[in-house]
Amino acid sequence: MATMLELKGRIGSVSSTQKITGAMKMISSAKLQKAESLLTHARPFRSQLQNTINNLLSTGEGYLSPLSEEGLCGAFNSMASGLLSQKTTELKRQGASSVTIYVIGKKIKSFVSKIKGIELADTSYFSSQSGAASIKQLAEELMSKFLGKEYDRVEVIYYRFKSISSQKLTDETFLPIQVEADDTPVVNNDYIFEPDSKTIYQTILPLFVHATLYDDWLQNQTSEQAARIIAMQTANDNANKLLEELQLDYNKLRQQNITNELLDIAGGSIR
Repeated sequence: MATMLELKGRIGSVSSTQKITGAMKMISSAKLQKAESLLTHARPFRSQLQNTINNLLSTGEGYLSPLSEEGLCGAFNSMASGLLSQKTTELKRQGASSVTIYVIGKKIKSFVSKIKGIELADTSYFSSQSGAASIKQLAEELMSKFLGKEYDRVEVIYYRFKSISSQKLTDETFLPIQVEADDTPVVNNDYIFEPDSKTIYQTILPLFVHATLYDDWLQNQTSEQAARIIAMQTANDNANKLLEELQLDYNKLRQQNITNELLDIAGGSIR
């Protein structure tokens, strides 16, 4: 059985850990509010671009953009698990001659670097400039390589934010973009295009690519902070439970020591 001194030390250690996890939870909560705010403010721009695409499609004015053309690999099923290593294996199995991965984040980069048969692209600019500027640079690079036929297909794996307690790991096709209408109803399709639908598509689709990648990044950033909050809350709850158990053991041992001392005093008095 542990001594009172040992129990007191463990109680102090758990209390210190609890303070740290509590502080980390507060930091993540502040970051979550900021990330949610950015996500909320970014959505109207992407939604308006989607509405414009919906209106163009509703008129029957078709236009095939180079950004929406299928590459040599064709379509393939998304992996249910979304694990990057499994995705790489699947691409290789389907005949991909090379797989290039763009990693955002130090921890995931450490994991990805262990995967064999891939090329890691340079994303160091994410540490030296703002998120929006970095995403714009990444989107431009991906579009350039896709249009230059260096990449047949671009997939994005990220966490989609639903709530603090729910984040869905998602694997989506980024390029070629799917030029299709969403569920938003078209209010009026009686439009006159100036200068023409093709020029509008050429302007809107690159913007739509930027907005989509930025939205995915914000979704992932928000999900990360939400997951941190849940993890810190769980750690706090576990610390509280452990502190209660340790304090109970300490009080029992302290009471036992007091009882033994009283018995020793009583025994001495009788003698």
